[in-house]
Amino acid sequence: MSEQKHVTLRVTGMTCAACANRIEKVLNKMDGVEANVNLAMEKATIKYDPSKQTIADIETKIENLGYGVATEKVTLDIEGMTCAACATRIEKGLNRMEGVTSAAVNLATNSAVVEYKEGVTSVEDILEKIKKLGYKGQIRNEEQDDAGRKEERLKQKQRQLAISIILSLPLLYTMLAHMPFDIGLPMPHLLMNPWFQLLLATPVQFYIGGPFYVGAYRALRNKSANMDVLIALGTSAAYFYSLYEAFRTLGNPEYMPRLYFETSAVLITLVLVGKYFEDLAKGRTTEAISKLLSLQAKEATVIRNGEERKVPLEEVVIGDTILVKPGEKIPVDGTVIAGASSVDESMITGESIPVDKKEGDYVIGATMNTNGVLTIRAEKVGKDTALANIIKIVEEAQGSKAPIQRMADTISGIFVPIVVGIAVVAFIIWYFFVAPGDLAKALEVAIAVLVIACPCALGLATPTSIMVGTGKGAEQGILFKGGEYLEGTHKINAVLLDKTGTVTKGKPEVTDVLQFQENMLDYAVSAESASEHPLAHAIVEYGKKQAISIKPLEHFSAITGHGIEAVIDGKSILIGTRKLMKERSVEISVHEDKMVELEKQGKTVMLVAIDGQLAGIIAVADTVKESSKEAIQTLKQMGIEVYMVTGDNKRTAEAIANQVHIDHVYAEVLPEDKAKIVEELQKQGKRVAMVGDGINDAPALAKADIGMAIGTGADVAIETADVTLVGGDLMHIPQAIELSRQTMRNIRQNLFWALFYNSVGIPVAAAGLLQPWIAGAAMAFSSVSVVTNALRLKRVKI
Repeated sequence: MSEQKHVTLRVTGMTCAACANRIEKVLNKMDGVEANVNLAMEKATIKYDPSKQTIADIETKIENLGYGVATEKVTLDIEGMTCAACATRIEKGLNRMEGVTSAAVNLATNSAVVEYKEGVTSVEDILEKIKKLGYKGQIRNEEQDDAGRKEERLKQKQRQLAISIILSLPLLYTMLAHMPFDIGLPMPHLLMNPWFQLLLATPVQFYIGGPFYVGAYRALRNKSANMDVLIALGTSAAYFYSLYEAFRTLGNPEYMPRLYFETSAVLITLVLVGKYFEDLAKGRTTEAISKLLSLQAKEATVIRNGEERKVPLEEVVIGDTILVKPGEKIPVDGTVIAGASSVDESMITGESIPVDKKEGDYVIGATMNTNGVLTIRAEKVGKDTALANIIKIVEEAQGSKAPIQRMADTISGIFVPIVVGIAVVAFIIWYFFVAPGDLAKALEVAIAVLVIACPCALGLATPTSIMVGTGKGAEQGILFKGGEYLEGTHKINAVLLDKTGTVTKGKPEVTDVLQFQENMLDYAVSAESASEHPLAHAIVEYGKKQAISIKPLEHFSAITGHGIEAVIDGKSILIGTRKLMKERSVEISVHEDKMVELEKQGKTVMLVAIDGQLAGIIAVADTVKESSKEAIQTLKQMGIEVYMVTGDNKRTAEAIANQVHIDHVYAEVLPEDKAKIVEELQKQGKRVAMVGDGINDAPALAKADIGMAIGTGADVAIETADVTLVGGDLMHIPQAIELSRQTMRNIRQNLFWALFYNSVGIPVAAAGLLQPWIAGAAMAFSSVSVVTNALRLKRVKI
């Protein structure tokens, strides 16, 4: 019998003791499993025989019962990765770990995002695994000065590069002087001395080039290969062959050695130059996050015990009263409790026009107060603010992988062994057939093959474009949750818009009131005061202006998609649609003409019945957003079909649709049926983006190919969405699709260049048409060109 293992799983979805007992009973029936489930701690402590069951079997059993197994997510910074093969190796190693549900390693950000099950494995286990693979990992500390650490690493590379250039320049001079064509350079005798060349080349080979040997050793120890292996093999072949030739001169002063010390030293220098410029360019891809971080206020003026005090932002707590003067940044998210002003929200929403704020309005941290003095109650601080969440979304998106990267990862995994194989074949062909017995020429060709091959360009092709694309989006108020959504958005050919709060402003106002019974409005306002629906809010606000006092409710219930019912003063109050009235046998036909007239004006008609009799009609209108018409026209020009869905009746819906030129309308749709419409469009072969802002949009957002949430809406909708459009401007929809298209075009350009470069460069090198140092220069700058091309996305107009 094998040794038993112990794990603790965090179980989600348990609501009572019966849930815990059920899970425990089912797990204990599994062969080789002993389980104890604790409801209060939401944990299952499990002892199991790994020869009979696996963790995956146990998790599947729990999930089949209708519960979930919670996971934790950690972002790690990784040091020591030099090419795509390194990232692929770490990713495969982590994904094979028991308890790790997913791991994505990003070469461009030198980071890994790992999702794991606490109790099965731990962050320490994950870091230990990375260490065994030959790299160094550490938990990303958000408080650390990441820019400072990057700057220090760049300075270190600058120092190494300076030393390498100083030592390599004399050797490069000897190379140029021995070109096949005469360029008339004088050659000092000292530079021709093999021992002097050895003196210059050795520090470059083993001190500056030491990390390549370390990286190659780690890779080979783990039975894999990376770019370090190619560099180490190529430069070592040149260096040690030259050393062999230098020793042949001892005791034989007439012997003219064929030295390649300049090849090894110049190759290492060129690779370092390429890596340095690559790091500089990669630094620019994360500028979006740096810009977002710079938006944060550094301090806040709080009022405590009646006194104004300046405190660091970190010391602001929920409930603090904050004073914001003109020209100051609003430090945290909160509600205005006194004062009025215009606030510039462009840095968060992309909207250039300042927004008026008064008492009761919500304000976002990092936005700029322009004229009046505001007193704010802090409601979200630290990691919970809108800005902190935006930064988190952008960081996670930049660290994620797009599906198109899978091909590059697959090629990177087998790239180096194939290149080494080609180099060996090229050496054999040249040594035995093309230039029989010419060891130097055969080595030269093999070295050129080894050093021209570049898995880096392939590995950077996708993530750098994703980083720049998501950063560009964030600057415009478009937040992609990950690379797969940035990629998926370019395929969209149908957009389904929710009406309220998306096409319209979501701030309806009462326009008409028809009373057929006395006190109808009093009862309607009182009944709607218990509802959360936007139309209810409009009626309550209207009641406040009419100085109507709220009556106590004896009963209240919402009838989803139809209206509400309540009991006030013993009277039965019913407010809602025609359908609701007909179901409750309320006679409404006598006022049909008036209702139709209001609906043709784009107004939503709400009927009020008291004790089974129609008591009045309340018409509510919601203003169309300024950007809706332009956004819909732009989408049509892009070849995208636009649909609108609403719970309103057909006449009201079509009146709104006509204002903004939407051709396809789904009216009188219940919230739960929105997802069915998405599915119906998908069955027609359409790639659907659902755009909404409310809680009842969440199922449709999840069902759509791409769910887009308006950032001013409910948190639930934003959580469910794949793309968040901060600020609610509908022009963000075509901009998001265009940005996705441009990013995918950029990725394809990068992949084409990386594949074309290697598929052409390697055969040319194998044919003996390239000097090793030229091959090295081409390799060094191939990855730089990929990153530079990705940076072009910053200048793209969307």
